[in-house]
Order: sequence, then structure tokens, then C-alpha cells
Amino acid sequence: MKNIVILTGAGISAESGINTFRATDGLWEGYDVKEVATPEGFEKNPALVLDFYNQRRKQLFEVEPNRAHIDLAQLETDYKINIITQNVDDLHERAGSSNVMHLHGELLKVRSTKNSNNTLEWKKDLVLGDLCENGHQLRPHIVWFGEDVPMIEKAVKICETADILMIIGTSMQVYPAASLMHYVPNNIPIYFIDPKPNITSKKNLTVIAETATIGVKKAIALL
Repeated sequence: MKNIVILTGAGISAESGINTFRATDGLWEGYDVKEVATPEGFEKNPALVLDFYNQRRKQLFEVEPNRAHIDLAQLETDYKINIITQNVDDLHERAGSSNVMHLHGELLKVRSTKNSNNTLEWKKDLVLGDLCENGHQLRPHIVWFGEDVPMIEKAVKICETADILMIIGTSMQVYPAASLMHYVPNNIPIYFIDPKPNITSKKNLTVIAETATIGVKKAIALL
């Protein structure tokens, strides 16, 4: 059974109604990313940061997986599938994918501010005064700018085993996630799906200039 490694970004969730994040203007949902997505921002105004992620979490309950999420989940019938996502939503899991790695954390988890390995499932608002069992404030289980990406080494090892690579809805501009495509074996088929691709097809690389819901169907037809 061939192993397909799938790298996904904000573009795959955009069609479900989750706004994509682009750092070019320094804003995320109207907020300065330095204020809501950095350790310094959390230290300066933790209540603002907690509220920001509370709003993101609430939005997550209002959306559903789209056809691209579902089609990828259904690939598990015929292939070994490893999804490595930059997204913090749970849409891949809700679509039925069973092997999903979240590089940048998960909205539906929180963790202790003193022990990053102490995580909890969390579906309600997180506020100041919500503590771990050791009495430390809880924070969103999100990898903020300036923080290490703890899952990156495991993601590299997965990429090294790929028979096919599929990249969906990500410009592959944010590091270290952007480096993952360089760890797959030489000359394996690569499918790059993005409505505004920043690369062109060549040799083993097939660029599909479509949104995720259309592009995933086209890529599957080529497998």
C-alpha cells in the first residue's frame, strides 16, 4: 500500500469558512499578530490573547469539513495516509482522517504555561484563573511566533517515507513547515494544489491551480 504524505495549510479550511491567515500585513482577523500570537503578547495582555482564541474556537463549532477534507479521508481505503497540517482546526479529524499531525497546535486543546507537555482537551472559553492541576495558568495549545515547533522532527521522518506527496492550500512560505517538502525521496510524484501557485509544474511536480475542493479531486484522479 503506497504511503501518501499530505501537507495542508489554511487554504483547505478556507472553503469551510475559516479565514486564512497571511502575515504580509501583520494582521490576523484585524489583530496585530504580535499582540495575539507571540509569547510576548500573552505576557503583556493574557486576557486579550485568551479572548482571541476563544473567538477562534467558537468559530470552529460553526463550520463543517468541506469536500476536500472528506475526499482526503476517503483515500485511506486504498492508501496509507499521513496528514501533516499547519491548521489548528479539527476539520481533518471530523471528516474521518485517522492520522493527522498538527504542527502548530490545536484550538481544542490547552496546556499549562509551565509544562508544554501537560495538555488538556478544551471546548469552552479559556479565561484567566483556569489552572492546571499544579496551579499554573492554562494557555492555548498553539505554537506562537518565536516558539519552537516540537513536532517538526517527527514530521520530517514521515516525509522521508513518502511514496507520493500532496501539498494543499499552503504557499510553503512559513518555516520550518516549508522545509518539509525537501525531505521526501527524490523523484516521487508531488502534487501542489493552490489557486494562486507560486511555482510551476516540472518533472515529477504537478501544479494544480485550483481551490482545495476542486484540486484534490483532480489530484486523486491522477494517482
